[in-house]
Amino acid sequence: MRFSDEQMREILELQQKISEKIQQHKEEVELLEKNLSILNSIIKQSSFTKASMLEPSKEDESVIPITKSGDGTLIANAHITPNQVSIVLEEGVGLNEEIPPFKSFFLDRIIGEMKRKDTADADNGTIQKESVIDCVINKNGTTLREIVIKNYRQKERVNEIINTAAWSLSKMIDNSSK
Repeated sequence: MRFSDEQMREILELQQKISEKIQQHKEEVELLEKNLSILNSIIKQSSFTKASMLEPSKEDESVIPITKSGDGTLIANAHITPNQVSIVLEEGVGLNEEIPPFKSFFLDRIIGEMKRKDTADADNGTIQKESVIDCVINKNGTTLREIVIKNYRQKERVNEIINTAAWSLSKMIDNSSK
């Protein structure tokens, strides 16, 4: 099939435009990835405590203080045992689960994603159904008192749970004072 000179010129122009668009999108993706990396670094450097800094206390339990990013105010304590993480909010921290980003980020995105993965693993027989991660919210009336995450199973998850809980609770405090 032969193309006229005019058709070839249009094909070459189209090729050039597509190449430019691809390059433009690559640069945008690189910028987004760089920004995401910076944000992840900032989040990690905030008021979070690494699992490696855990100090064992009674009966194989470690306690990590969860502080508000920015001013370091104690929000809660995370009690970690081999089977569960229990985040107990400090007296006077009056938050309810409707304040963002508790449900949308912490429960749905973080714990929910872990639960989806565990459920898939249970469905294909990799883990037992009883080993699927579970989250229980204990309240005094409408006020959050304790967040219990059972069957976290992996040490890496402890860091993620504590870090995201600290970030979420800090944001909830900020959002409740607006």
